Amino acid sequence: MVSVGSLFRRKAAPLLGVDISSSSVKLVELTRNGDGALVLERCVMEPLERGWITDGNIEKFDEVAEAMRRLVKKSGSRTRNAALALPPSAVITKRITLPAGLSEQELEVQVESEASQYIPFSLDEVSLDFCVVGPAKNSQGDEEVLIAASRKEKVQDRQGLAEAAGLRAVIVDIESHAARLAAGRLIEALPSGGADAVVALFEIGAFTTSMQVIRNDEVLYERDQAFGGAQLTQLITRQYGFSQEEAETKKRSGELPDDYASAVLRPFVDSLAQELSRALQFFFSSTPYHRVDYILLAGGSAPLPGLVEQVIQNTGSACMSVNPFDGMEIGGSVRLKKLMREAPSYLTACGLAMRRFLP
Repeated sequence: MVSVGSLFRRKAAPLLGVDISSSSVKLVELTRNGDGALVLERCVMEPLERGWITDGNIEKFDEVAEAMRRLVKKSGSRTRNAALALPPSAVITKRITLPAGLSEQELEVQVESEASQYIPFSLDEVSLDFCVVGPAKNSQGDEEVLIAASRKEKVQDRQGLAEAAGLRAVIVDIESHAARLAAGRLIEALPSGGADAVVALFEIGAFTTSMQVIRNDEVLYERDQAFGGAQLTQLITRQYGFSQEEAETKKRSGELPDDYASAVLRPFVDSLAQELSRALQFFFSSTPYHRVDYILLAGGSAPLPGLVEQVIQNTGSACMSVNPFDGMEIGGSVRLKKLMREAPSYLTACGLAMRRFLP
């Protein structure tokens, strides 16, 4: 899977993957055992209150920083280097074609020249990075280069949060790229190594569901839709008169009235499955494709009872809730029962932690 380079152009090991979303901050630390297999050493989550982060923007810096400090303390890790990510909406990416064989310095000059055509800000105002993807498909002797740029203040916000929690942000990635990196392992585990399979990856967040359709490492389609697990919390609040915080806590713990499954959960699952099916219809209507072979569900709502079955019924495609740690050795400090319940939420954090092992 292609992953964009660090906006800071530095890599370090060991490394923490820290995913900052609108509803929680999540931390993953991976190592390798003597045989080279991945080991999940740490995996923790700290909830955020609604409104602290909106559309990827940090609205309550001190509160989020304090949550990050709790997260790092809870993890027990001594590692201080971290990989964080920005939402795709905060990053401009562009693929360009350049002559192969350029030195690093020549590449930088060419990238800056090209970037100024595509970025609607002064280059002084952005953090700019690039990585060579590989030989250009339709231009012999050239190579394809991926440019990524973000406003400096967006990068500095993430860097500041890391510093406030005692961490050092050595990599800033893009959330969708990190998710694809983690999903790549799961796709390779599909029949025939996932070759030629059209895979729809849904990350169901609190307020937004992100969809990426992938085939042979290539992104065919991306789309965000404004629905997510927070709607279930609102339904619980409305049905039982709980406060927002009570509803969220009870949703996570499962301590809800006897009629919850029939009165609240099942209608929400039906509605969510319809939204996912509708998102696929957008993909079919705007590309030459009219089927997907596999649907992978990630995010906090992915393990909801009945969701996978309802998506299969609505779409006719194979569907599964993902565990990004499948096939990994699980370290002794990880609580297995909790991990099984929350694993789909860690897809992006897992991808960020995997940056440690990229060449």
